[in-house]
Amino acid sequence: QVQLVESGGGLVQAGGSLSLSCAASGRTFSGYVMGWFRQPPGKEREFVASVSRGGVVKYYADSVKGRSAISRDNARNLVYLQMNSLKPEDTAVYYCAAGQDCSTYQCSFSTDYNNWGQGTQVTVSL
Repeated sequence: QVQLVESGGGLVQAGGSLSLSCAASGRTFSGYVMGWFRQPPGKEREFVASVSRGGVVKYYADSVKGRSAISRDNARNLVYLQMNSLKPEDTAVYYCAAGQDCSTYQCSFSTDYNNWGQGTQVTVSL
């Protein structure tokens, strides 16, 4: 098991940028695929991005591709999500997740992850 705590959410104007962080506890952080998901108001949770155990392979949802970057620092047990050119439709609670057995290469299903953070709110205003 790994415990996850997100930070970095907040209110930002459209077109702006935001960097989210996720701190993980536990000695086996590098053994987990890490992902970011989000849940917009009134909608289901959706995949945003994932990064492989070594940090090399990364996948993004089409909705954020080209505007976001996921990265991880295994020495510090941290995973990041940099988001640029933010849009009002990016407003959501953002969750960090850790998993070990993915059903697809993209690790884009929430069921691929069994450890979740509490979430951090991102609000993008016009």
